[in-house]
Amino acid sequence: MIEKKDYVDVLKLGNELTTRRYLFNKVQVSKVLSASDYIALRIIMDTEKSEDIYEGKTYLKDISEKMQLSIRQTSRMIGGLKERGLINWSHDGNGSEGTYVTITTGGRELFRQQETVVKEFYGKVIEKFGADNMVQLLNLMKQLETLMKSEFEEREMIEDEAGE
Repeated sequence: MIEKKDYVDVLKLGNELTTRRYLFNKVQVSKVLSASDYIALRIIMDTEKSEDIYEGKTYLKDISEKMQLSIRQTSRMIGGLKERGLINWSHDGNGSEGTYVTITTGGRELFRQQETVVKEFYGKVIEKFGADNMVQLLNLMKQLETLMKSEFEEREMIEDEAGE
């Protein structure tokens, strides 16, 4: 546990944050789906419910943006979901108008199983941690994520200018 007196040591704080993020991401809630597969399927399901105009289609670029992945990384992940029979992958026209996915019946069933596991697991965690604590933690994480992203983008811009 990091002590308040150590707050002035930026390297210690940075190392502790990096370690906590790593360990937090190592927690495997379920063996049904990986976290990234679950999030991708949730994006597909959410798009299907909220965007009638897309007729159940979720475009790869939207998944890529929402998950903050490159198109190549997204394609690899989506390819794995397709191989497992969880989604169908197609394109509009000759492909230049967009590549999209739709969820299969099997994908829907597996997603629902994962939702049940997530609800049960986090229900217990939130009960022990406290709903107010969880909301506060999520708000702080969102603020930190926004700040870190802004700092990273600023750093990239400075490095790009130095390279010119």
